[in-house]
Amino acid sequence: MTAAPSGPAFSVHDIPFSTHGSWFGISPVVAEKTYAEDLHLVSHQNGMHAVLRLVPLDPATGDRTATNPHATPSLLSWTGTEGRIDLAYESPDTVRLRGAGLGLHIGAAAAVLTPFSGTYFYREPGTGAHVFTSYETGRRYRVTVLSGTVTEASGTQSLGSAARGVTIGVGGGAVWEVAVEEYETARRPYAFSASFDDVIDTARAAFDTFADSVAPWRTSETPAAELAAYVLWSATVRPLGFVTRPAVLMSKHWMDKVWSWDHCFNSLALAAGSPALALDQFSLPFDHQDETGALPDSVAHSEILHNFVKPPIHGWALHHLRRRLHEPLSQAELTEVYDRLVRWTDFWLTMRRAPGSALPYYQHGNDSGWDNATTFDPERVIVSADLAAFLVLQLRELAELAGELGLSDDARGWTRTADATQTALLDELWTGDRFVARSADSGATWTSSSLLDLMPVVLGEHLPESIGDALADRIEAHLTAYGLATELPTSPHYLDDGYWRGPIWAPSTVLIEDGLRRAGHERLADEISARFRALCETSGFAENFDALTGAGLRDRAYTWTASSYLLLAEAHELRRAETAEAVGG
Repeated sequence: MTAAPSGPAFSVHDIPFSTHGSWFGISPVVAEKTYAEDLHLVSHQNGMHAVLRLVPLDPATGDRTATNPHATPSLLSWTGTEGRIDLAYESPDTVRLRGAGLGLHIGAAAAVLTPFSGTYFYREPGTGAHVFTSYETGRRYRVTVLSGTVTEASGTQSLGSAARGVTIGVGGGAVWEVAVEEYETARRPYAFSASFDDVIDTARAAFDTFADSVAPWRTSETPAAELAAYVLWSATVRPLGFVTRPAVLMSKHWMDKVWSWDHCFNSLALAAGSPALALDQFSLPFDHQDETGALPDSVAHSEILHNFVKPPIHGWALHHLRRRLHEPLSQAELTEVYDRLVRWTDFWLTMRRAPGSALPYYQHGNDSGWDNATTFDPERVIVSADLAAFLVLQLRELAELAGELGLSDDARGWTRTADATQTALLDELWTGDRFVARSADSGATWTSSSLLDLMPVVLGEHLPESIGDALADRIEAHLTAYGLATELPTSPHYLDDGYWRGPIWAPSTVLIEDGLRRAGHERLADEISARFRALCETSGFAENFDALTGAGLRDRAYTWTASSYLLLAEAHELRRAETAEAVGG
């Protein structure tokens, strides 16, 4: 049996094996921060659910045998002393498996069932295929043997707690092969259309095309670029349920949603090479704006949450997105994005400003995206400098959009509001050497050691030079050997794995690096970029990282981390090329 792996190798313990468009992946992660002994088919419809358990077997004894799973973008393999099993995606809803020297048991993941929950299992009349019907996902999973034999099928048509599953194998070292399909209610019998090696080749070509489009600039100086592209490619799902467009989930582990600021970073990373997908990422949360103009906190297959919002970084993101697209937005696209951004901005100006106040407020740390940052320790309902700064940038982008659409009165109005908001930010929250946060109720102010308090650097060229310089000095104090700690490491509130109370995060890194660069602090911006890129190249694309050791924390396959690496790596490569050209010229 031959196999043709290609592309970056990775551990399925850290990154699920999946393909572009699929709603399931192959992973040992069966629940939040819960790792199983065996790999599972894990679905992200109706939430995260481990549906099928995939167990390699010793053909002589029929017992589970030790194997070493390893993967590339087009092929997942289990290798053991007796043989190997390979798995590849034929399509987003179908995987093919092939084995030699090992058997395979495909079983329902849940061992304790009731007649009204869990997975029902039956043999499909007339085809010989075996079907698992999942209560949790509302989907069927059909196993069709293409070569080899079913050596055992247990629990067919059983109710209650009976174990159920099917075992595949052959004798004499021959090769067996099966197809596993995910579908809703019914599907015609599986039709064999390509050899296993052709399936691998097709999957490899699809990924290579994607990687070449989003990272054509990659070199030996950007060794993690292909793996970052795979994290994005494999976390993309086709439209289904509340997901109205092709969507890049934050992960195909347990962070399997689109949050209404995470999507901006994925959109930017995709813009140059996959513009349609990039625009879909930017637009998806706006498909679910409520009557006040608010964006949802998050969108998933079967859930839209409005319990919180996320910060208005969308003006900043759109400004960069439009400059990264190879072609300008059409008049219709400009009009739609303008109208949506107007409603989102009006939400902050009307629903989140106290009467008589020039500045908006957060209701909770979750609204900021920095859920438990120490800025929110004294109170949760606060007026903060980061929020005002983001809103200023959004107002300035609206003014630019209105001008392009010929809405001159609107453009002047947005500019006046942006100027007034920035003036209020500096007058009310700048003390002369730092920004403070303020209670939205009492007006009391305080400072913290959170990097969040320094986020107004995102204003870049719009900041007075003296304020930009002061912010840059304070930001540099947060810079560890690995990147920007979200809480000063010398703070008594610093926690190694404290979410926004210490660890390094991708979005804060990108926003601050960009603001510093636009404010003229290129040396510090270069250093922040270099350390974060080196961190990803060493520790992968985790949700966040220990600021003092560089260890990856939480979800290890986070797309906005991969996107942030791609953004910073591309910019670095372009600067390097420009420098070389200038020297050569």
